Amino acid sequence: MRDSGDRPGPPPDSPEGDADPAAHALLASLVDDWAAAIVANDAGRIAAFMADEWVIVSESGITDRDTFLAYVTSGDLTHSAMRAITPPRIRVHGDTAVVTARITNTAHYGGDRFDADEWTTDVFVRRHGDWRCVLSHITPAASPEGS
Repeated sequence: MRDSGDRPGPPPDSPEGDADPAAHALLASLVDDWAAAIVANDAGRIAAFMADEWVIVSESGITDRDTFLAYVTSGDLTHSAMRAITPPRIRVHGDTAVVTARITNTAHYGGDRFDADEWTTDVFVRRHGDWRCVLSHITPAASPEGS
């Protein structure tokens, strides 16, 4: 709850992340590089973008970093395509950043192909000057009406 002496914060959709263009550009580049690592199915490169405590939240629940990377390493999970449909919405709040975008991807899990259209939100923290993702959340995009 806000004390009556507190100043109001920025409007809910203000681009406070744009106040630091260098951080904004770096995070946009990190997201692109991470997607490339995922499509390359390179567990070592993928891990470099994740904090040790990283988890992904999806409709099937929570998967931790080690489990996710084990799926990639074993070849049980592969990606052949990943493309942003929307530019990333990046908001920087000190040493925390939130990146949201709509992404399409093609994955194979256990030999079955999955084509996804999802909204993704990644939460990054800056530690010792480096940004690492601590949380990824994916939500299926709504199908257009009538489809």
